[in-house]
Amino acid sequence: MLLALAQWFSQDVRTFAVFNYITLRAVFAAMTALFISFMVGPAMIRKLAQMKIGQSVRSDGPQTHLVKAGTPTMGGALILTSVAITTLLWGDLTNPYIWVVLLTTIGIGAVGWVDDYRKVVQRNSDGLSAKAKIFWQSLIALAVGVYLWTHASLPAHTEFIVPFFKYAVFPLGMVGFIVMVYLVIVGSSNAVNLTDGLDGLAIMPTVMVASALAIFSYVAGHAVFAKYLGVPHVPGAGELAVFCAAIAGAGLAFLWFNAYPAEVFMGDVGALALGAALGTVAVIVRQEIVLFIMGGVFVVEAISVMLQVSYFKYTKKRFGVGKRIFLMAPLHHHFEQKGWKETQVVVRFWIITMLLVLIGLATLKLR
Repeated sequence: MLLALAQWFSQDVRTFAVFNYITLRAVFAAMTALFISFMVGPAMIRKLAQMKIGQSVRSDGPQTHLVKAGTPTMGGALILTSVAITTLLWGDLTNPYIWVVLLTTIGIGAVGWVDDYRKVVQRNSDGLSAKAKIFWQSLIALAVGVYLWTHASLPAHTEFIVPFFKYAVFPLGMVGFIVMVYLVIVGSSNAVNLTDGLDGLAIMPTVMVASALAIFSYVAGHAVFAKYLGVPHVPGAGELAVFCAAIAGAGLAFLWFNAYPAEVFMGDVGALALGAALGTVAVIVRQEIVLFIMGGVFVVEAISVMLQVSYFKYTKKRFGVGKRIFLMAPLHHHFEQKGWKETQVVVRFWIITMLLVLIGLATLKLR
């Protein structure tokens, strides 16, 4: 919106042409998202508290979490609103990738909102059923996969790329590509959601991964940089740097309210949507494995839940008594049960994510 206005003004005043630079608009996007969230956040938290939209705490969880019962949740709506407004202001609205990531984020965010609403407003402990949740996530992810396949202009836009190896590229075919897009988007969406269990645990890694993906997006959209660094050139992908910057800005502002002790929780509306956003950007710029590396904390958290549930069911069926691999899942609760303080778990997971993001960024040159 502002880009179109600046381009119109630049016909008479050349100074406005500076807004054509993606890097400048990405910086402004981060600042705008940060400002919107800071301005709206306190009022939103008060409103959620007045409406008694409070988080319920699992009775079998760490006892230190019982004091969090009643803390306002569904704060992820603040992040999504800020990201959407900022992207519409600073993004190139003629770019189809902007609309793909924006609609995917909002669509899966709506699924999370329904789940949260049923749990905390309608007091339905089941919320949206797991089957219904997966169905809508799958529908949106498959739609993205079909769209990206049908609009791919080069074979490189649908090939599977292995980082660290210059020529490790594998064609997937239509079915393989769509299945991969589905797994990345749905998997990352649920992985971030499972990680969102401690104050600030999910949002800071999301900010770091989104910031790194902004760099990958810019490189992929720049023909010279893409060729020099050995990554697929995806015309138009550079505009996603604006979207990723908006996530980073909104996420940092949300962390202000979500840091221990949290004034508001993200809820499924935020966690599911942000995970899907990261996954969608990654598949567009062809960096699925890099996302897997940088989001290693999310991956390990999700795997810990799958292992715990599978092993419990297996041992219960075979021995009559279910056994557990971890003291509690997801993994962050396991470390709490081992005696780590909540803040220790959170900061240490942040540090791990920072290292993984640096490894991911290193793949830009190590090919």
